[in-house]
Amino acid sequence: MPASRPWRARAVAAACALATAGSFALLPAGAAAAAPKPSKAELKAQLKKLGKKVDGLIEQYNAKRVELAGARKAEKNAKTRLASAESAFAGAADRIGDIAGMRYQGSDTSLPTLMFGQGMGGAAVLTQMAAEEAAYLKDFGTARDERKKAAQEATALTARIAEQADDVERRRKEAEDLIDEIEKRLDKLIPTGVGRRGDGTWAPQLPTGAENITPRTRVMRDEIKERFELTSTIGCYRSGGGGEHPLGRACDFMLSTGGTMPSAARQSLGDAIALWAIKNGGKIGVKYVIWKQRIYTIGGSGWRGMSNRGSITQNHFDHVHISMH
Repeated sequence: MPASRPWRARAVAAACALATAGSFALLPAGAAAAAPKPSKAELKAQLKKLGKKVDGLIEQYNAKRVELAGARKAEKNAKTRLASAESAFAGAADRIGDIAGMRYQGSDTSLPTLMFGQGMGGAAVLTQMAAEEAAYLKDFGTARDERKKAAQEATALTARIAEQADDVERRRKEAEDLIDEIEKRLDKLIPTGVGRRGDGTWAPQLPTGAENITPRTRVMRDEIKERFELTSTIGCYRSGGGGEHPLGRACDFMLSTGGTMPSAARQSLGDAIALWAIKNGGKIGVKYVIWKQRIYTIGGSGWRGMSNRGSITQNHFDHVHISMH
């Protein structure tokens, strides 16, 4: 079992007991065990708080990814400079070795004579060259050591940032797992649609009220409004046009206005609404969902593509359509 699961279990248990924690001290031990489960409002408040936490963690993770990319680039450059310094150091060391070999052999002084003339002895020339090379070697060694230290620090920084990014990602996943648990609890609180027969079919319903929608449609609409705190237009009954709308058995949840394509965030909201309707469709009486030029029939094999009807609205890119039995 992953290390995060005990934490999630404790977190979920703590969340469920939050509303009554203050009164536990006043109750006998047996009474505390019978504390009521959290209400829908309490679960929604927890869900909203966790959603903000996840958004913050995602922002942190993205920032760490950018920081990590910069650190990896700096590490690569530092290692390249180190390789260059090591190569220069090795070359200088080889030259000193060559000079030392010439001094050791001491038999051929023609090269120094040709280079510096008759006024300077071969041994003196070699000694001077060796001294100069030794000075160069010292400088190369200093530069190499500094670059080696920089490369090591860059590598350590990269590892540290990568570890931080992994930690943020782990906490994000734990928070999302807790969100999943709360969403499941909220789904259990959704009332079962009225009129479901024993064989799984649904008894017909007539539209009621000033809105001219069926009771099942009203429950579906209200549950989605409450779950997602929608601020956009919801259109259900309309006369004419065919389909389920004139029957009071469908609602359109708009995500943009004027027939424009919704933003990425609004499209994500549409995805969430469609998924919610699919997950709970069998319980509340959803017949099918249309979204992004696709249709999902509850009890069917999944999303199916639809023909191009021409516009963003007609192809259901700016709203989620949900039809009820």
